[in-house]
Amino acid sequence: MKKHLFCYTFSSLVAAALFVGCGNNNTAKEENTAAETNPPPAANNVDYLGAMGQAQKQATKVIDISTIQEAINLFHAEEDRYPESLEELVTSGTYLPSLPELPKGLTYSYSPKTGKVKAVPVPQAPPAPPVPPAAQ
Repeated sequence: MKKHLFCYTFSSLVAAALFVGCGNNNTAKEENTAAETNPPPAANNVDYLGAMGQAQKQATKVIDISTIQEAINLFHAEEDRYPESLEELVTSGTYLPSLPELPKGLTYSYSPKTGKVKAVPVPQAPPAPPVPPAAQ
C-alpha cells in the first residue's frame, strides 16, 4: 500500500510540475519586443504615404518610357532607321498618338543614334547673378 501511495504522490507531483511549467510566460516578453521594434504608428503612416507617392511616380515613368521605346523599336523595324526626334513618332500618325506626359520635374532624353529614350530631371536654370548695389 505504501508503494502505491508513493507512486501516486510522485506521479501527482510530476504532473503538477509539468502543468505549472507549461504556462505561456512569453506573452509579456513578446509585447515588449513588439513595442521596442515597431516605431509609432504615425511615423509608419508618413513613410508609407511618401513611399506610395514615389512608387507611383516611378511606375508612371517606367510605363511611359517602355511605351515610347516600343514605338521606337517598331519605327526602326519598319523604317530601318531610328526617328530623328520623339515628335516624329507622333507626326507620322502610326506609332504614337501623343507623347505621354511624365511626372512633374522630368523630361525625355532621346538619342537618335542609339534609339534609346530615358527620363531625366528637368535642368534647372542657373541663378541670376547678383545685382550690385546702386552707388549713391
